[in-house]
Amino acid sequence: MVDTISHDVLIIGSGLAGLRAAISCSASSKNLSIAVISKVQVMRSHSVSAEGGTAAVLFEEEGDNKESHIYDTIKGSDFLADQDVVERLVSNMPSEIYQLDHWGMPWSRREDGRIAQRKFGGYSFPRATYAQDKVGFYEMQTLYDTSLKYDNIHFYNEWFCTRILSDENNRFRGISAIEMKTGNFMIFKGKAGIICTGGAGRIYSFSTYAYSSTPDGLDMAYRAGLALKDMEFVQFHPTGILPSGILITEGARGEGGYLINKNGERFMKNYAPKTLELAPRDVVSRSMIREIQEERGFKHESGVDCLKLDLTHLGEERIKERLAGIREIGIKFSGVDIIKEPIEIRPVCHYMMGGIHTNLEGSTEMQGLWAAGEAACNSTHGANRLGANSTAECLVWGRITGELAAQYALKNGNSSITIPELQVAQEEKRIYDEIFRGRGQINPYEIKKELTDTMDDKAYVFRNEQELIAGLKKVRRLKEQTWKHVDDKAREYNTNFTNVMEIDSLLTMSEIVLVGALNRRESRGAHARTDYPNRDDRNFLKHTLAYSSTEGPHMTWYPVTFTRYAPVERKF
Repeated sequence: MVDTISHDVLIIGSGLAGLRAAISCSASSKNLSIAVISKVQVMRSHSVSAEGGTAAVLFEEEGDNKESHIYDTIKGSDFLADQDVVERLVSNMPSEIYQLDHWGMPWSRREDGRIAQRKFGGYSFPRATYAQDKVGFYEMQTLYDTSLKYDNIHFYNEWFCTRILSDENNRFRGISAIEMKTGNFMIFKGKAGIICTGGAGRIYSFSTYAYSSTPDGLDMAYRAGLALKDMEFVQFHPTGILPSGILITEGARGEGGYLINKNGERFMKNYAPKTLELAPRDVVSRSMIREIQEERGFKHESGVDCLKLDLTHLGEERIKERLAGIREIGIKFSGVDIIKEPIEIRPVCHYMMGGIHTNLEGSTEMQGLWAAGEAACNSTHGANRLGANSTAECLVWGRITGELAAQYALKNGNSSITIPELQVAQEEKRIYDEIFRGRGQINPYEIKKELTDTMDDKAYVFRNEQELIAGLKKVRRLKEQTWKHVDDKAREYNTNFTNVMEIDSLLTMSEIVLVGALNRRESRGAHARTDYPNRDDRNFLKHTLAYSSTEGPHMTWYPVTFTRYAPVERKF
């Protein structure tokens, strides 16, 4: 018999979206019992790595306005964003900024004492609200401190969630999980659930994601029969340092940094003459790769082609005040002091526009289950996210889904939850018989390296049918190999065990990204096909949905919601 833990609401993931959801849920009713279940300690959630800012319209009296934020986001998305969702984001964000301020968030300030904002790519007004260059860390600390004030929020750190449990009517009933410190397989029962587990960017080798940020939550949803939406849209941030891939915030360009080629030219004038380095990320990343392809790049000591980010003209005082963390990263991981010399950079996998298919409210296709943050795809970002809108999305839909999950749990407070024993037995068999006790000669870590290198090579900034097909064949061959075995047979803190389960999700998500990219025969936002270089609104102005099947991802389409703006050509 599997041991069971019961709570009213289960929140899987402890980043910005998860913590905001927990606070919102708890504030809705002190009578609810809320669990936040995470495979890391809360303050090791990858949200702490967000650097540059959180977007919101704060100063309409100075010329900014919400309609501008809405249009910038829709245009930045290459018109694939659901426009009602964007409206919800923009209208809710100012109150989230001030709420964090009231909870103790140490926002950077202007000389007049008001909250400071900086320029970010794709915006027509400085609206990236920041706290030096550590906004994610400070937001996380603020939310975590606030959540500790609520006695009905219970944290389960270092639990690896493995499956979503549902009844015959497709209602959420709980999850299965492994307590990492003991190796015990357990069941969490819950009336409502929220998935806040982040994105799938570790399917790439050159990535800004933490090594723990694997797509476990996406994989659980996919295996539970839920659709993953728009997974072909992968954001490559222009400035990842070499060789680690650690992020240099867009705030560095927002403060006035230049991108330069080997001739010392600010080459963005040739690609986005109005906005230069502050064009949307997809535009800047493609421009950088073209510079490299036309042999105007530098050669990093590792042999990788790159360009440089020059901040030296900003001066020591400004860099120390606003980009101290970036300076520290440069010194520690590249041996470069950005006060004194430019730093070598290259586009790096940074964000997944796709995720679990949800509606405007964050509801999934399973009754009683929501998703928020990067794990969700409510279509805020369409084909390309503007910087600073992701932490904003986490806050807005963390609050919304927390409230809705609380209402649902209260409404169903008297109903008993029956755990589907067959699903539990199947999951226990999958984990222990197929993986933990599995046998094989192939090193799973070599499989992982081969997989992520394949994605770097075949599904990077520019794509084409030949390379996508080659990548898909390679991924499917890797899936078929007998890699599912665990050499370490210890029960306590068996990272070999959890790593192998993570590789399973990485393989599945890579397959979905490649199939989606093959099916979308156009170039839109972050999805750039050299064999289909133009945007095709007639045939592809629609979302991709991927459902699990025995043959692999079953792909369908889903309409885009238009409320205000018809598609036009993007010019920057």
